[in-house]
Amino acid sequence: MKIGIIGTGGIGQALAHHIAKAGYEIIVSNSRGPESLAALVGKLGPRATAGTRQEAAKAEVVVLAVPWEHVRAALSDLPAWNGRILMDATNPIIEPDFRVADLKGSTSSEIVASLAPGARVVKVANTLLRAVLAADPDEAGGHRVLFMSGDDAAAKGEVNGILGKVGFATIDLGGLASGGKLQQFPGGPLPTLNLIKLD
Repeated sequence: MKIGIIGTGGIGQALAHHIAKAGYEIIVSNSRGPESLAALVGKLGPRATAGTRQEAAKAEVVVLAVPWEHVRAALSDLPAWNGRILMDATNPIIEPDFRVADLKGSTSSEIVASLAPGARVVKVANTLLRAVLAADPDEAGGHRVLFMSGDDAAAKGEVNGILGKVGFATIDLGGLASGGKLQQFPGGPLPTLNLIKLD
């Protein structure tokens, strides 16, 4: 399985390192182009390559990890999704002044889903601080918890399998509307909550 990553900030790099270490092939991309990612690819190892957004979006599973103000551009002009999985790790915060985006009553992942028609969207990996997400998920005799929500049970099952191989435990919160509110930052009760599921 190949996993594409759109966005190589702190969250995107943390997930890229974990996913590559677990043995998956990954293709990383950003808005600056593949040539800007040579150093990162070198750190990620032989299973990693750099590509364009369009190339990363062709992977079986795609991670979206860009600042909220770049979500629309990151998801524009991509190949048809045709049921491929989009893991949404974004939060509706507008940098650099950290204003909360006006979502007009929707969750951020519902908006992401509307911008990626045909994708099976799973909200995940958005609640932990970058340093915590980047740390070894195997901790204190258990596995660090990632919350996830989505409207497609099979997609959540596939994401659970990937994250389980990485070393995380997942908790399914339900659909994008209901579960998305619980894990949304800001506003939900779950962001920054660092839980360990014991074996």
